[in-house]
Amino acid sequence: MSDGNAALSWLVIRQDDNGNRYRVGRYATEDEARKMVDKLDAKGHRQLYSVERAEGSVL
Repeated sequence: MSDGNAALSWLVIRQDDNGNRYRVGRYATEDEARKMVDKLDAKGHRQLYSVERAEGSVL
């Protein structure tokens, strides 16, 4: 697969204080997604951020 066609298989999910979950972004690699979570956590947001594999994605 070429870089231009890379699947965005990793999600960053935000969960607020009420348990509502929102997709923040999609990333090609788990590492990219985790780096985004680290940036968001560093900003001091109270929400919980997590990384999840997108449904239907294959390794």
